[in-house]
Amino acid sequence: MRILIIRHADPDYTIDSLTPTGWEEARLLSERLTRMKIDYFYVSPLGRAQDTASCTLDKLDAKAVTLDWLREFDPVIDRPDRPASRCTWDWLPADWTKESRYFDRNHWFETEIMQKGHVGEAYRQVTESLDELLARHGYVREKDYYRAAQPNRDVIALFCHFGLECVLLSHLLNISPMPLWHGACAPPSSVTSIVTEERREGIAYFRMGAFGDTSHLYAGGREPSFAARFCETYSDPDERHD
Repeated sequence: MRILIIRHADPDYTIDSLTPTGWEEARLLSERLTRMKIDYFYVSPLGRAQDTASCTLDKLDAKAVTLDWLREFDPVIDRPDRPASRCTWDWLPADWTKESRYFDRNHWFETEIMQKGHVGEAYRQVTESLDELLARHGYVREKDYYRAAQPNRDVIALFCHFGLECVLLSHLLNISPMPLWHGACAPPSSVTSIVTEERREGIAYFRMGAFGDTSHLYAGGREPSFAARFCETYSDPDERHD
């Protein structure tokens, strides 16, 4: 089974939709996805993900199932530099890296900040929902791998959000989400591909084949939006600092 995790295109957060650039990104994405054999579509309830998916779904005359747990991962935390922040996945490097537990898949959610924001509970709700979905598609979680109860080559597309994407990947790959949130970049409209490997009959593990791929944008003569990144050098006033 292959899972395509697709981040929404360039967002206009003020109206929970897409910018003009985002709509063009979604169109180019649809040209890519409509050439693929995708068996099932699932989408976040938020407008920017729904709109991104709509370009592909309209071309295919297909329907997607809306899943509430695919919405952005946004528990409220008192980030050291910004109280009452919904960006659990956006900390300043000097703050999160000094706490060793954030690198540990079993303990990253045990710090005072994460416990106060009930982040561990929110993470478990998402990952348990993911496992329920995968079980319906033939793969049942058993500790840190999956039992291939009904092995298949189905392709599942999930239209969602960057913070949520890293939660899904952290669970499938058994790593803390904190290094993913802060050390990986999935640009708007990008596609991450993760596929099962069944090296022994009935035992499956997921391997990531591509992360944040935007080849469809380059094929259309566009570069990815900068929305996923911060300034490469602090002295550059034209790139986002915070």
